[in-house]
Amino acid sequence: MKRRKFLGGLTAASLGVLFKDSVSGSARAQDSGQSPATSHRAGTGRFPPNSTIVLVHAAWADGSCWRSVILPLERSGLHVICAPLPLTSLTNDATALSQVLERISGPVILVGHAYSGAVIAAVPNDRVKSLVYITALAPDEGETVAKVFYLNPNSPQAPKMVPDSHGFVWLPDDAFPRAITHKASAHESKIAAALQRPIGVPCIQELAPVPTWKTKPSWYLVAEEDRMINPKTQRFMADRMGAKIHAYPVDHSPMISEPRVVIDVILEAARQSLS
Repeated sequence: MKRRKFLGGLTAASLGVLFKDSVSGSARAQDSGQSPATSHRAGTGRFPPNSTIVLVHAAWADGSCWRSVILPLERSGLHVICAPLPLTSLTNDATALSQVLERISGPVILVGHAYSGAVIAAVPNDRVKSLVYITALAPDEGETVAKVFYLNPNSPQAPKMVPDSHGFVWLPDDAFPRAITHKASAHESKIAAALQRPIGVPCIQELAPVPTWKTKPSWYLVAEEDRMINPKTQRFMADRMGAKIHAYPVDHSPMISEPRVVIDVILEAARQSLS
């Protein structure tokens, strides 16, 4: 894809941000036949020693986007680390995640949101037991993030963007309440906009390596009301990787707008792959 063509059509390449800590009564799981875990009563002895959940933020975000998820997972007996990404290229981000994994001695589940779905699958590591995709992008070998992002038409609410003179893409502030955090409060959308970190164009255009979802079990949370990544695209990627799918009427970033559904999907993956 030529750079000019890509940048001219770039509309909010998927990705990440903050939300609130309650789930609506209308949230529902589909495709799995039943809802994932519905409580967090797990004791500290239910998982192997040093079992760790590594939460990986997306573009336009940092680790604070997981703030409503961290403590419930810790109370369930899991160690939690939020991996920081430089957001400069897919290779650099995968290297940063690999360096985080070097600090961990026990089994790991990688959780990626939006853009970082490409990152978590680009890090081969035997300690990683499964992958969890939260409305995330999952390019196959030789594909780019941009290619999978544009598989289906974008929402009219998705913002149009161009990179700055340094090759980084920023979101306009109104993109958060309109397209990324539209089911969160105005207060949370303002925080998300203030905390945003830009993404480098190479993150979106670099060819993906052989993804680890081809050899590791995966879970996928489909956001049915996502205005950044078309839900049809999410289902295509989830089906292609053979993921266990849970679908909910949530927005692009449910970690704060509906954190309970995110926690439950992660715990389901932990119970089934950390044994």
